[in-house]
Amino acid sequence: MKDVKCAPGLLLAVAVAGAATVVGGWLPVVGGPVSGVVIGVLVAAVRRPGERLRPGIATASRFVLQLAVVILGCQLSLARVVEVGGGSLPVMVGSLAACLGAAYLVGRRLGIGGDLRTLIGVGTGICGASAIAAVTPVIGAASAEVAYAISTIFLFNISAVLLFPFLGHLLGLSQHAFGLFAGTAVNDMSSVVASATTYGDEAGQYAVVVKLTRTLLIIPVCLGLAALARRRAAVTAAGTAHPAQRTSGAPRPNVFALVPWFLVGFLLTALANTVGLVPAAAHHGLNTLSVFLITVALSAIGLSTDLGGLRRAGPRPLILGAVLWGVVTVTSLALQFVTASW
Repeated sequence: MKDVKCAPGLLLAVAVAGAATVVGGWLPVVGGPVSGVVIGVLVAAVRRPGERLRPGIATASRFVLQLAVVILGCQLSLARVVEVGGGSLPVMVGSLAACLGAAYLVGRRLGIGGDLRTLIGVGTGICGASAIAAVTPVIGAASAEVAYAISTIFLFNISAVLLFPFLGHLLGLSQHAFGLFAGTAVNDMSSVVASATTYGDEAGQYAVVVKLTRTLLIIPVCLGLAALARRRAAVTAAGTAHPAQRTSGAPRPNVFALVPWFLVGFLLTALANTVGLVPAAAHHGLNTLSVFLITVALSAIGLSTDLGGLRRAGPRPLILGAVLWGVVTVTSLALQFVTASW
């Protein structure tokens, strides 16, 4: 019965995702997921989905999103991650730490809510729409916040595609150095490929591996956010509990409950790919499926977006996105110089 209730809204999200995939094919730098959010928001602006459509839209924006993250793991080889990680990990981790720190400090100064600054931070610091897709169900972010974060990330992805090759030539970066730079400082895969291959084939190949390795940083970030969310919920519950209940000694939380199921699935599919259980011939199809599922989920988020919330947010999230883009760019280049990866 629940499946029947979900069908109309789920079909609408799939239809929007289909249109978005076509648009993404015409404009590969934009891509299907971003197009899905935009088309979904436009549809919602013309006519907000009614009660009959909402269960399916909610399923698409949560479960389908989580399933897409699991399938995303099929692209990763943990052996290749170890091979590349030795040289790129300091740059990736350092850039991420600087980005998340700046997101917290600058976001608070700008008066941006915790969920929105988290989404912009992880989207800029890890891997754009994929990271936002993984973090959204962990922190329970609102649709308007997800839409604004993805739009912000997209704007600076386009800027990176246009400016980074010029910057690389200006600084005299080698193919290897620019591949590492693009893989750590550009977000969505389409933009990484567009920027790095413009610089050179060798840069493009290395940037893709760095980008996929960077995707693994989703796991510790999501675990940390899940732990924080549980802790805040426990504090809130303790604050509203009866005094006698507060002193009786609350049970310790189950550590395994902190781990979202889809992150376990993501790691298992990456492990399966590493040991050869995922045929090489299936990689392209699984990648296409993962991108389409993310597009379905983000289309659903666009359909359920509160346009009033976007207007109320104003330009401050864009300012935060610009600051974080600058922080990641400068940090990536500086760490390459310090670690002699240049």
